Amino acid sequence: MNELRQALLPGEEILFATRKHWLAPIRDSLVAILLIVGAALLWWLSPDGEGFFGSVGGLMDLVGWGLILVAIAWIIGNIVAWLSANYGVSNLRVLCYEGIVRKHSSETLLSSISDVKLTVPALGGLLGYGDLIILTASGVEGSDTFTTIKGAGAFRTALQSEQSRPRATAAAATSAVPAPSPAPSAEPAPVAPAAAPVPAPTDAAASLERLAALHAQGVITDAEFEAKKAELLGRI
Repeated sequence: MNELRQALLPGEEILFATRKHWLAPIRDSLVAILLIVGAALLWWLSPDGEGFFGSVGGLMDLVGWGLILVAIAWIIGNIVAWLSANYGVSNLRVLCYEGIVRKHSSETLLSSISDVKLTVPALGGLLGYGDLIILTASGVEGSDTFTTIKGAGAFRTALQSEQSRPRATAAAATSAVPAPSPAPSAEPAPVAPAAAPVPAPTDAAASLERLAALHAQGVITDAEFEAKKAELLGRI
């Protein structure tokens, strides 16, 4: 847990933390147990005596001791991995730290995770452990496997809940913000003045005829006739 907290970035916080289950070193040491059984079998079958059979027996004894040493180293490594393993889900990443001398660590951004696969064996359902495979956009090459961890189901739930939280928050924020209303115009748009009606050509001709008749009768002067005629002609 301390190692998880030491790796946190500014503004990052641990949401869920867990470790390997106590069954992990036993489960991971099945091959080592088979090596011990094989060594015991070699010692039991090793012939006694001198000469050729004695040499074969001595060789079988040496192979048996070799298997024992490999099995012991294997079991010690699994115990160290069990004691040093820390797994966590933060609001930004999935964190994994294993080992003391030979360390394995991974820090995967939540935004890059594409899927989380959970496997719970029959015994894991009873004892409360499971296996997780974290898949990223890189596919199998970018995957990370956590085996025999306590609360694997809760780990996946915390990861997926935090992974979906930003999208839900963004969607709620988008729906809560009203659409901007158009800004009112600073000045009303000018209204074009109505154009004066233009007399049709037939009306202008009739007006000119009446104007000429009034001039001929002496009702209007020459100046008034010329001014009115110019006005009527300018409207055509």
